[in-house]
Amino acid sequence: MTKIRKIVLTEDEMPKQWYNLAADIHCPPFMGPDGPVPPEGWEKVFPMNLVEQEYSTQRWIDIPDGIRELLTRWRPAPMHRAYALEEALGTPARIYYKNESLSPAGSHKPNTAVAQAWYNKEFGTKKLTTETGAGQWGSALSFACSLVGIEAKVFMVRISFDQKPFRKLMMQTWGGTCIASPSMETQAGRDILAKFPDTPGSLGIAISEAIEAAVSDPSGETKYSLGSVLNHVMLHQSIIGLEAKKQLEKVGEKTPDVIIGCAGGGSNFAGLAFPFVSDKMHGAEIDIIPVEPYSCPTLTQAPYVYDHGDTAKMTPLLAMHSLGHAFVPPPIHAGGLRYHGMAPLVSKAVQEGLMTPRAIHQLECYEAGLLFAKTEGIIPAPETTHAIAAAIQEAKKAKEEGKEKVILFNFSGHGLMDLVGYDKYLSGQLTDYNLPQSEIEKNLEVLKGYPQP
Repeated sequence: MTKIRKIVLTEDEMPKQWYNLAADIHCPPFMGPDGPVPPEGWEKVFPMNLVEQEYSTQRWIDIPDGIRELLTRWRPAPMHRAYALEEALGTPARIYYKNESLSPAGSHKPNTAVAQAWYNKEFGTKKLTTETGAGQWGSALSFACSLVGIEAKVFMVRISFDQKPFRKLMMQTWGGTCIASPSMETQAGRDILAKFPDTPGSLGIAISEAIEAAVSDPSGETKYSLGSVLNHVMLHQSIIGLEAKKQLEKVGEKTPDVIIGCAGGGSNFAGLAFPFVSDKMHGAEIDIIPVEPYSCPTLTQAPYVYDHGDTAKMTPLLAMHSLGHAFVPPPIHAGGLRYHGMAPLVSKAVQEGLMTPRAIHQLECYEAGLLFAKTEGIIPAPETTHAIAAAIQEAKKAKEEGKEKVILFNFSGHGLMDLVGYDKYLSGQLTDYNLPQSEIEKNLEVLKGYPQP
């Protein structure tokens, strides 16, 4: 019998609606100095058509034809059966992965970048500002803005700006402007540099700069765009899991036993997992595992609190798992997972026992990435190796238990722009790092006096 390695959908089979988990899980409201923040409180930051999605509790939201047309440049994305990896592990588990590395930017990020750029264009926005960690999001937004004809300005975390020069070149090729953060272009950046001139930067700092650059434009034609964390981003990414459901049905698989994704802010994990969270809420037996680095253990060690999404406290308070907005993570090579907080919807789902977060050290992740590259052939992004490492753990567990489990993980992006990290791993320059509990407690002191969700 011929093995089916790739499970594909036609363009006509691509979902016509996004799934909104906010219809089934209700998060505490955004909080400002005067209480809950109304939708109009975001009008200087986001276009109101996206704010409407952010606050929506409608379960299904139509994908406009204009966005679907742009998405068909690479979607539907294939699902692969990892036969070679299964054989190498000697596991009875069937391992599938959703391959999001085939987008022009090489990751899942364009799923929301294209949607956000399209909605901003419809609203009359001329320029978008954003932040990026490893550069995946900045590349995706630069690509998306080039498609619809608006400008993109990206504040890239300093350590990644230095480690990943080709990401910057990708942004520039698509017409985006890339600036190392913290920078001298904003008051937030200047304040950080005055205190910590040698800082490696953080996503929290870069967010502060990007928001400041947007809201300080006197013309009002600049808006801010976020690649993770907020509800409308999770909404756009749900196309991943919705496609995955159709693909599993095509090969006769029922609901998977295990769903896995790496988690930094939550977007790629949520994109795959949220449609299956709905199944779990209705009785399906699924282990849903968001995986993060030990050096930035937001879900596994940080409390569920109200905190700002950025270092300069420009955002309202979000109810989420957080290490504290002043936290600057160690400069690990999975730059996209170095965020102090977690998406409110992911955080609430963990609070409700619908997900079981896991932390894995970076050396185990790189080892998993090498095994995947040698068996399946694709070099994964450092972030993606966290999902692969967890999938391998689960496959080995299935072998020990003698169970034929179905494991599905999100292959969130390729690592062809991240080979410096592989070089450091192969040459023995990388080490594991446990974030001390004392460091976590120290950073959480900034939250004293904040309301509790």
